[in-house]
Amino acid sequence: MNPFAYSRPADLDGALQQIAANAGDSNENGSDNTANQHEVRFIAGGTNLLDLLKEGVQAAPRLVDINRLPFDQIEETPDGGLLLGALARNADTAYHPLVKERYPLLADAILAGASPQLRNMASNGGNLLQRTRCYYFYDVATPCNKRTPGSGCSAIGGVTRQHAILGTSEHCIATHPSDMCVALAALEAVVHVQSVRGKREIAFADFHRLPGDRPDRDTTLAADELITHIALPPATQFAGHSAYLKLRERLSYAFALSSVAAALDMGEDGSIRAARIAVGGVAHKPWRKPEAEALLAGERPSDELFGRVADALLAGAVGRGANDFKIPLARNAIVRALQVAVHGTVKNWSATPDDTEQGETP
Repeated sequence: MNPFAYSRPADLDGALQQIAANAGDSNENGSDNTANQHEVRFIAGGTNLLDLLKEGVQAAPRLVDINRLPFDQIEETPDGGLLLGALARNADTAYHPLVKERYPLLADAILAGASPQLRNMASNGGNLLQRTRCYYFYDVATPCNKRTPGSGCSAIGGVTRQHAILGTSEHCIATHPSDMCVALAALEAVVHVQSVRGKREIAFADFHRLPGDRPDRDTTLAADELITHIALPPATQFAGHSAYLKLRERLSYAFALSSVAAALDMGEDGSIRAARIAVGGVAHKPWRKPEAEALLAGERPSDELFGRVADALLAGAVGRGANDFKIPLARNAIVRALQVAVHGTVKNWSATPDDTEQGETP
């Protein structure tokens, strides 16, 4: 690991002043221009960042530990939504009573990711900033546009089993690894950020980027900004009919080949009033198309209808040989998740985080 300076500010102002040194790394739109080589980086749980530093994938001459900042709470908002502190741990979020009651889709997605040990350490804000798990991104001996812009993409023409089928470019075909983010995309979360320049809110659909010609820029977060909260709008209408389905190489400790967060607002007559669907493991960001969801509004559930929705969500999907299977896999996963959601909410958690995690599975 390369040497670095370490500080642990006692308050938000102190932390923002230190990260302000990165302001020169941002362009006129506030977007990150040099994603891999910021002078200063925040660290909370460090479950991804420390791996990147040890492997030499990223550099961070200065680390600013933000664990003293007051962003580890989960609070109810006046409109019935929730405000998730960026420093709240993934495990605490998944097992929070209001998350389990109002947003079971989010609780289930979090518990589908990583291991209990990692969920105990990983922060909510850090989860949003995970870097891709592309083999070539982590292998500093191979060219990678995400790691070194302009060097080329070794995945194109290489081993592509884990790679994207949607939203790719000639510069990158990597996928976003988070389970939590797939649920947050479906729930239309809003990311609250702050810098010395002030505060702003970013709709979750706009937070992560497709690779385009700058795959090194994963998000629209500016280089001098800190995530403080993640806001969840009221979603009680979806709480009774949701499912997070994750398909992977093995049952645990594996990233999704394809995952689906599906939530339905069901009418008393059995028809679908509204739907939210996001797909993971298929693109550089959680994949969502509101126009595909609209196909379900006012309709009665059927496999034929769900198939048409899946086809609309995956329109334009292209495989690269070893990942061709992802297209039918994702289609089947979307249909299955919707079938499960129609019948109720699958809750893959135990009564308390101290119990063995056992529950129903689709």
